[in-house]
Amino acid sequence: MSSKNKDKSKNKKQNKPTMAEQADRHVLYEESVQCVEAEIDFVDATFTELRGRTAKQLREDFCGTANTSCEWVRRRNTNHAVGVDLDTEVLEWGRKHKVGELKPAQAKRIELRNEDVLEVETGVMDIVLAMNFSYWLFEDRPVLRNYFERVRATLADDGILFLDAFGGYEAPRVLKERTKFKNHTYIWEQAYFNPINNHMRCHIHFKMKDGSKLEKAFSYEWRLWSLPEIRELLLEAGFSKATVYWQGEDEETEEGDGEFYPAEEGDADAGWLAYIVAEK
Repeated sequence: MSSKNKDKSKNKKQNKPTMAEQADRHVLYEESVQCVEAEIDFVDATFTELRGRTAKQLREDFCGTANTSCEWVRRRNTNHAVGVDLDTEVLEWGRKHKVGELKPAQAKRIELRNEDVLEVETGVMDIVLAMNFSYWLFEDRPVLRNYFERVRATLADDGILFLDAFGGYEAPRVLKERTKFKNHTYIWEQAYFNPINNHMRCHIHFKMKDGSKLEKAFSYEWRLWSLPEIRELLLEAGFSKATVYWQGEDEETEEGDGEFYPAEEGDADAGWLAYIVAEK
């Protein structure tokens, strides 16, 4: 091969987009973090167990792409969902790629609202979700309590608010955790933590199979809330009960098994995930 042809071949390789440049951060997030099927399994089964009836109306606060809301309306033709988020770009992505993938009859039963969860007015809901630690954006006690009060007001008389939380002795640390997938590595970074007010800054990065990187695909500024603080605020907001559902452990791997149970005592692990189920 002549030097001229070698240069052309080299230029073609240089001009070829990297996997990171071609990647969709929302798709990578869903592949790495979300399992809406398991989440809705838990929410649906827990509501039925506690209330003796099947929920129909669900509101997903901080809904992002509304992936969870879409899963809800797929479950039964009586299910309706409202997704609420301030981020216009993410909502539009969800309308196109998630709601757009639903059957027409399913899409009619989901509504996306580009509004503030502290101000939005929706109809009476059986269930409200605030998952992926999204409500931690409210870093002051009065603001978070006000959010819980507003959610309680929109719930049916037997309605339930579902939250999630993480913690453990590694939660306040500055660190990076890597999880390998088929074509990428998911990197969770806890970049900053202030022990005086529990403010933390976190990022999600993706490293692709070809070595290219999608740096700070998602970034979060929030407060590391403890389970006692969350439960106390829920009760102050008027909820009758705030139960922690602790994750069971796989005996072989000593990792979480994906099954959650009501608990008043948990293990002092390096990292844990839990649900909080707040009953009106």
